[in-house]
This record gives sequence, structure tokens and C-alpha cells, in this order.
Amino acid sequence: MQDAEGRDVELRYFRDVDGREVDFVVVEGRQPAHFIECKWADAPIDRGLRYLQLRFPAAEAWQLSAVGTKDFLSPEGIRASPPSSSCIAFHRVCSEGS
Repeated sequence: MQDAEGRDVELRYFRDVDGREVDFVVVEGRQPAHFIECKWADAPIDRGLRYLQLRFPAAEAWQLSAVGTKDFLSPEGIRASPPSSSCIAFHRVCSEGS
């Protein structure tokens, strides 16, 4: 698949035998570029997201909450935010390329 600017990307998910999972993994150039975990409400940073961010520190990592209000950057560099904040920021990051 291609993004709006013609870059070849893949949309995947992650799940391992230890039960860690991440809802969306955007792959570009055979490398993960973005990790996105979706939650209904504010929640601690997901362990699957922490795991992938540690393994692939160059990838952007996001935890989005549908009705949450917290907006912060974790010590691992994972952005947690509600959609109102994250849509603008995520668009900026994706536009810059990975």
C-alpha cells in the first residue's frame, strides 16, 4: 500500500507468545516506523508498546485514548494522548517521514 505521498508502507499488528501486543505497526522500508496502541480511556503505557519501543527506538510510539484527557510523553519516549491532541501531532510526524 502507499501513503498519501506515494511512500510504500505496510500496516500490521504485533502479538507474541508472551501475550504482548500492539494494535497497529506501520512498516516503511522493511522497518517499523510507527507503533500505535488504542485504548478506550486513559491507561498506563501498554507493556507491548514499551517492549517494541525498546527494541526499535527509532520508531515513533503512540498510545491513543478515545475518551481520555491525559497528554504526556513517557520516559521511554512514548506519546500518550487523546485524539484531539494526537491527530495534529501525528500528522506532523508522518509528514516529516521516518
